[in-house]
Amino acid sequence: MKLYLVGFGAGSYDGMTIEAKKAIENCDIIVGYTVYVELLKKYFGDKTFLSTPMTKEKDRVEMALKEAETKNVAIICSGDSVVYGMAGLAYEMSVEYNDVGICVVPGVTAAISGSAVLGAPLTHDFCVISLSDLLTPWEKIEKRLECAAMGDFAVAIYNPSSKKRADYLMKACDIMLKYKTDDTVCGYVKNIGRDGETFEVMTLKELRECHVDMFTTVFVGNSETKMINGKMITPRGYFRK
Repeated sequence: MKLYLVGFGAGSYDGMTIEAKKAIENCDIIVGYTVYVELLKKYFGDKTFLSTPMTKEKDRVEMALKEAETKNVAIICSGDSVVYGMAGLAYEMSVEYNDVGICVVPGVTAAISGSAVLGAPLTHDFCVISLSDLLTPWEKIEKRLECAAMGDFAVAIYNPSSKKRADYLMKACDIMLKYKTDDTVCGYVKNIGRDGETFEVMTLKELRECHVDMFTTVFVGNSETKMINGKMITPRGYFRK
């Protein structure tokens, strides 16, 4: 049988790819983080749903692999399953389950769906960095932020803040302000594709003082990013051709 690693996008039915919908419909059991399971239950009510809370990712994958020995199973991930998702862990743990085939089904990650809300902030070279130090040492995150700013990349920032990491976005802005100007155009989108979606475009100096949460994706422009009609636009250089 098969284990599908399904990226379902931001959480709205319309934001899912056709491939993701078909994969979920073809599975007997849907496994996921509790919040994600609740998002999808209303769309696929005839399925059996299994869930684990945050930090129980290994238990979740183990459960899915065991079920996939006799059934088609989907592990659901918000956005894309290979972008801070469960696909890598599933492959690592699958070595003990030789009879289970794995299929990755791509989804629309927050860097893409969020940039569409803000305008076009990622039209040129960009990188994606998570500020969560649960699995990555903060020293490594700092270095990545510094290198991205030094290289004048536009940056999409995931997991920018939480109750335990209330000042991490401020720290990130301070690092990037060593190489970027105060008026660098930035923005954020909260609850992308879900009820209560909001966004704002601002300067890097203003972003430093913003209070955001785990449901927010932050975008920091490069030296050429500009605001046009309230939207965040990073030119690729077509006008210079």
